[in-house]
Amino acid sequence: MKKQKICIVGDGLSGLMTVLALNKLEGLEVHLISRKNKHSKDRRTTAISTSNYEFLNKVIGKLDKKLFWPSKTIDLFYETKDKNMNFLTFNEDSKNLMYIFENDKIKKILIQEIKKKKIKTFQKNINELKDLDGYDIKILCLGRSSKIYQSIVDKRSLNKDYKEIAITGYVKHDLKNLNTAQYFLKDGPLAILPFSKNNFSFVWSVDIKFPKKDINSVIKSKICEVLKTNKIQISNQQSYPLMLNLKRSYYKNDILILGEGLHTVHPIAGQGFNLVLRDINKLQEILKYYTKLGMSLKSTPALEDFTNNRKSENIITGIGIDLTHNFFKQNKLLDPFKETILKNISKNNTFKKISKFISNQGLSI
Repeated sequence: MKKQKICIVGDGLSGLMTVLALNKLEGLEVHLISRKNKHSKDRRTTAISTSNYEFLNKVIGKLDKKLFWPSKTIDLFYETKDKNMNFLTFNEDSKNLMYIFENDKIKKILIQEIKKKKIKTFQKNINELKDLDGYDIKILCLGRSSKIYQSIVDKRSLNKDYKEIAITGYVKHDLKNLNTAQYFLKDGPLAILPFSKNNFSFVWSVDIKFPKKDINSVIKSKICEVLKTNKIQISNQQSYPLMLNLKRSYYKNDILILGEGLHTVHPIAGQGFNLVLRDINKLQEILKYYTKLGMSLKSTPALEDFTNNRKSENIITGIGIDLTHNFFKQNKLLDPFKETILKNISKNNTFKKISKFISNQGLSI
């Protein structure tokens, strides 16, 4: 039987992972289409759950463990009048809760794997969907703002402009035993993500009106205050706007949207790329089912099955993250009760177990 042709458009982490995952399926010829213009380096880090790390390892094979920094403990803090209250700690003795990696390094590994497996790659700019004629399935991994999506999705997407920016960067330090942590500060949530013994990345989500004067010194001062140190060096600092976008339409005919174009969520819970990896995992599973039956993918409800399986979790997770973000934002009515609420949460072991399970496995059981 002639191989069915699938193209993945976009060479970000989502696109590269999709190429490698689907290339493992028999009966498919997978092509990668990337833009002609070279992109700037992605100097950020990403945290993934243990289950997604295992999926990544399964797709790539013989993954270099040195590229992933394991975390057995995650601390959550809330800024009160007097201190940063540690209201919840997730920990494991025998296994890891998550793994943190540098985006650029993993992207390099994925590209090497694509070349090693001799997957066909084309560099061209896709301006219209007709540019993709000739493929049985077209998968778009073009980020969150591609204009091409407008001809695929309806206008019922859930959209919200947070009017915030995420400031990110790398920090070199000499602290001992630094844990992964999330600080819910009055100015906005600050995530600390260690990716080596003496380096961590940070993501600080602040109001778009946050003072830009002496921003570097403000960031350094806040991190030093939070971690109780004055010996840090910050590099690779950048920022980007924050928004919520949850699409209700995932596909049209034989064209599927994947990655951030499908769901963009607030970084407060670190679930963005975790959702993407679960999407890719499920898409691989569904396409494998139909190709094993020897069916033409165009004549199957594969993309509909994928939508039905993944949309509920993606929307619920996105809304849940939004509600969490709203809870921790300053609120004159709610603020007096937050400390009491959070102290009670810390005593609830069932809540901790459920939270750990969802963070690792998602909502699909």
